[in-house]
Amino acid sequence: MMVFELLRLLLGFLIAAFHQPIADFIMERERVLVVTLQQRGIPAPVLTTESARNIYFGLGMFIILLEMARIWGMSHPQSVFFSFIGN
Repeated sequence: MMVFELLRLLLGFLIAAFHQPIADFIMERERVLVVTLQQRGIPAPVLTTESARNIYFGLGMFIILLEMARIWGMSHPQSVFFSFIGN
């Protein structure tokens, strides 16, 4: 069971560490989608590359903090905090 928490923690670290290439890859695909939607007359919001990088970094940090809290809660089952984050 602890293996999945450690893997999610590793996933968070990887997302935070590689947030720039991930955001750049997603933004390339999003630009194609936005152009396609605009050609069909559907307005679509455009996200800047810097904003996308910040979002992916924040997502990675959120996953890291959540998993660290879960691991701490699993190692301290007597704490009240453990009842809030589940098993």
